[in-house]
Amino acid sequence: MGRIHNFGAGPAAIPVEVLEQAKTELLDYNGTGMSIMETSHRAAAFDVVMKSAQAGVKKLLGLGEDYEVLFLQGGANMQFAMIPMNLLNGGTADYIDTGVWSNKAIKEAKLFGNVNVIFDGKDVCGYSRVPNAGELNFTEGAAYIHITSNNTIYGTEFFDFPATKTPLIVDMSSDIFSRKMDFSKFDMIYAGAQKNAGPSGLTIVVIKKSLIENVDNSKIPTMLQYKSHIEKESLLNTPPTFAIYLLDLVCKWLEKQGGLEGIEKKNIEKAEKLYATIDNSDGYYRCPVEKESRSRMNVVFRLKDEELEKKFIAEATSSGMAGLKGHRSTGGIRASIYNATTIDGINALCEFMAEFKSANG
Repeated sequence: MGRIHNFGAGPAAIPVEVLEQAKTELLDYNGTGMSIMETSHRAAAFDVVMKSAQAGVKKLLGLGEDYEVLFLQGGANMQFAMIPMNLLNGGTADYIDTGVWSNKAIKEAKLFGNVNVIFDGKDVCGYSRVPNAGELNFTEGAAYIHITSNNTIYGTEFFDFPATKTPLIVDMSSDIFSRKMDFSKFDMIYAGAQKNAGPSGLTIVVIKKSLIENVDNSKIPTMLQYKSHIEKESLLNTPPTFAIYLLDLVCKWLEKQGGLEGIEKKNIEKAEKLYATIDNSDGYYRCPVEKESRSRMNVVFRLKDEELEKKFIAEATSSGMAGLKGHRSTGGIRASIYNATTIDGINALCEFMAEFKSANG
């Protein structure tokens, strides 16, 4: 069977060029006579990979020596706890609730201090949009502000971030590396790699050194201290070596695409084509997200009833398009169109949508 079009939300598609290189090097990495998966994380060969991956992340984001790049495990879920454990210390933090993942982060933060939910997306709009600046009232003296930049389940995305002197922390699990922006406005970025940066099992944490310089680690377990991971250069425990190797390849692939500016143009083209197919269907396909908040990464839409949606998903799968089933909590259809999704994949999906409407309208 040949390659299909993978619209899964994560683990998600990885660039074919990256997979091909990994395939070529799988048994013998760089003349070592063994796979990078078999190589010690303290060996010189892997040290080159580690440093290259860290430098690649910084280069793509345009960040300097005042930031550290950590490669951790436990996914975003672990960060939901690590962040308040290190930074809240009984104080108050502002959280913006725009969906399931930000809600999980709020739940964990409440274990370590006060949480001020400055936007409750469920109550305000049923998670159909992200807030505008005028709706946000920040807490004076807050330890930090936490935002989930893209919401995979509800299909919303931030395109403007609040201007504030309070440290800004962003969960970019599903839109990291997808667009160019001034990343220096963020004091911390974290992301599970399995959507835009590689395979599952790796968590990227980019953190400003000044954010953690005064953290009291006396009551924080060693494995949950950012400082301890920085001091050991992400080698406090055995890291996910193969995932880091693939991340390094993805960073190099992104540079070949023209960096984040180049990949953003492609992502805009893909999203605009798919949303146009939805909007021009005379209501046959319906997107529940307000246009200004529509994600470029996760396009959600509905048909007139669940039976028709099941038929759509089944026939799309048979036609070589996988992962289109919406999240179990919302139902519907979801096309995750991350960086590795090609315009050919979008064209195939849009053509299928037109054919399905013609046959079932």
